[in-house]
This record gives sequence, C-alpha cells and structure tokens, in this order.
Amino acid sequence: MKVYDITSTIVEGMTVYKNKPEKQPKLTTVTNGYVTESRIDMDVHCGTHVDSPLHMVIDGDTFETISLEDLVGPCKVLDFSEVEDRVTKEDLEAFDIQKGDFVLLKTKNSYEEEFNFDFIFLAHDGAEYLSELGVSGVGIDSLGIERSQEGHPTHKTLFSNKVIIIEGLRLKEVDQGNYFMVAAPLKLVGTDAAPARVLLMDGISIDEE
Repeated sequence: MKVYDITSTIVEGMTVYKNKPEKQPKLTTVTNGYVTESRIDMDVHCGTHVDSPLHMVIDGDTFETISLEDLVGPCKVLDFSEVEDRVTKEDLEAFDIQKGDFVLLKTKNSYEEEFNFDFIFLAHDGAEYLSELGVSGVGIDSLGIERSQEGHPTHKTLFSNKVIIIEGLRLKEVDQGNYFMVAAPLKLVGTDAAPARVLLMDGISIDEE
C-alpha cells in the first residue's frame, strides 16, 4: 500500500492566501534548559483545511457539524492540469463522476510553490454541476476554492447542497485515479474551518474499510 501525504507543511514563511502577513502561522518555543514547549498561533484556514458553512454563510453551521465519517473513505483524484483559469462544468463532464463521490481536483496549483493571484479554481457552474450530481465533497489544490466571483457563489452553492470543501491540498505527486482518503481535521467547535492532515492510500480495497 502506498500512502500519499497531500497536506501543506505548516511553517513560518509558508505560502498563505494572498500573501497576507496576518495569515502567517507563528511558532514560539520556550525552554528552561531541559523542558521545551512550543505554541502555535494559526489561522484555521492556514494550509490544508476543511471549511464549514459559517465561513461564507451568515449563521451557517459550524465545524463540529461535519461528520468525521464523511471525511474518511473512497475518493477520486481528477487531473485538470491542462485547464487554464477555472474548472468548469464542461471540464467536469469529461469524467465519470457519480452521486456520493468525493472528488479532488488536481490543477496547475500543485506545481507552484508561491501564491499565484490567478490560481485555478472551481467555477460557479462547476459547483452547480457537482451539486446536481450529488457529490459528497470537493477538494482542491488552491488555498481557496474560488476567486474573482462576486458573492462567493461556488462556496455557497456547495454549502447549500451539503458538499464538504477541502482547500490547500498538494497533489503534485498523485496520479489521477481512485484512492482511499483519510482527512483528519482538528476537533474544533464553533469555527468556520479547521486545519487538517489529509492522506491518500493507493492499493487498499473498499472491503478493507
């Protein structure tokens, strides 16, 4: 069995959304010579994370409403590395996406280390299409699942259809195909997101769940 860690590394100076200084994690280490303890100050949307509806919906559901069972199971990595600008309904229609699928969108973003203000994202019509199909979740290799869309319709469409959103994946080393995913976010309560460690396993059958 091959295990892929598709999580962003948390480190000071890492790539953060729009390069905003306030989104940088800060690590502080204190020692008395024989005991060392560290603290971390971090945005819940830093690096790889799972969004909850509260992020874009007034009075939306908070993070604890997302079931861990919905973050562990089969998923499909779909390769959109040749796509420019945005992943649209037309792009998605080329793939066999079924009701209940958890799909991860691999794009040019996975090959970039610096923040690109023109990152590839999921277009509104793509979000509508996936919602109509009844997917359980969507992950993408950008720090935001959308950009330059007034009113954030991609987020809101997915949230309104109870589609889970994972952002900040790193899929450069992962080929298109079927995998078993374990997405383990911090067990936070009342928040609009939670940082997560996300692993993909290749070579595990569904019977081994």
